[in-house]
Amino acid sequence: MSRYVALGSSMAAGPGIRPRAAGAPLPAGRSARNYAHLVADRAKLDLVDVTYSGATTAHVLADHQRGAPPQITALDGSETLVTVTIGGNDVGYVPLLMAASLPRPIRRLPLLRNHISELLDRDERDRALGAVFDSLCAVGRAVRERAPRARVFFVDYLTILPPDGAAGPLSDSDAELGRHVAATLERTTADAAAASGCEIVRAGAGSRQHHAWSTEPWTVKPGVPLPGRPAPLHPNAAGMRAVAELVAAQL
Repeated sequence: MSRYVALGSSMAAGPGIRPRAAGAPLPAGRSARNYAHLVADRAKLDLVDVTYSGATTAHVLADHQRGAPPQITALDGSETLVTVTIGGNDVGYVPLLMAASLPRPIRRLPLLRNHISELLDRDERDRALGAVFDSLCAVGRAVRERAPRARVFFVDYLTILPPDGAAGPLSDSDAELGRHVAATLERTTADAAAASGCEIVRAGAGSRQHHAWSTEPWTVKPGVPLPGRPAPLHPNAAGMRAVAELVAAQL
């Protein structure tokens, strides 16, 4: 059976989508119905899923995460497929949406105020976005080097925000910042994939009409995390099925 390794953050792991992947660390938020598992089942691939909620490009390349080794160490050179969904935590994408959705009294608390102000500062987000291209290229090159026989797919993020208009409880300005970060990260991921000899699966473009405020959402609106429910501002089960279809079609 061909070997498939899935790398990435919570947008690939699928926190809250039941059932949880067998043997996965609880903080990873790894679902047995995330897109990697669905692709592996469909294509009869031997899956090694090391996706982990909160992961950055550094956790893919070099840093341990809650005791888990760098994700790239899962590659042994025998892979025929590697998928990568990463970069959002580097630029603070979902964290900024989470911060923007908090009630203003909570946002003013001394322990949170400075961090939230930084997340919602456009100049700070642009600095992070400017740095992530090199980080994504480094991931692509490292995966190509360690898995030379594999097809390597960067899978970008599902669309969360509507293309325009209201996205309550986010203010219009915070929603616009979120759209700016999402669009820039999407372009940067595609550019990095091309620059590092990898392929791109355009989940963002494929989900424009299925944002979290749509009638058939593939992602979840802001809110309180609930046990057994997909995490707010993350893919739901329908979204994971849709991404799996896009990956399978490209295969």
